[in-house]
Amino acid sequence: MIKKIITTNSNDATLLLVRILLGSVMLAHGLQKTFGWFGGFGWNNTINYFTGTVGLPAILAIIIILIESVGAILLIAGIGARVNAFLMIIVILGAFFVDHLANGFYMNWFGNHKGEGFEFDILFWAIGILIVVKGAGSWSVDGWLDKKMSI
Repeated sequence: MIKKIITTNSNDATLLLVRILLGSVMLAHGLQKTFGWFGGFGWNNTINYFTGTVGLPAILAIIIILIESVGAILLIAGIGARVNAFLMIIVILGAFFVDHLANGFYMNWFGNHKGEGFEFDILFWAIGILIVVKGAGSWSVDGWLDKKMSI
């Protein structure tokens, strides 16, 4: 089972690139939620938003924040890339239904309407699915472990 999760083409630099890009974008959002950086609300306010406005249990709110922060770091490093990408797809699926769908397709580039659309979500899912299917690629802990387990 673990072998299936970590198996990847260790020579695929494209997967390295998309893994780092996806992880970096998610990490920026995670740091907003965890520490309040980059204009975010921080841990307590984010928990309050998820439990109050969205109506999620606190444990699920905590898991979402950890996926967006710790999971993003793990994805960038290529540790459990398939699992972390899958979890991020689920998080963005939640954002799609809770926040983005009602706002239409387009992002709110010019701040002229309430909220963000879901165009970002589609790109996120596409990149996440690529990682789930193909793995972490080159320069990943998964690739290193895959080689060690094959010996």
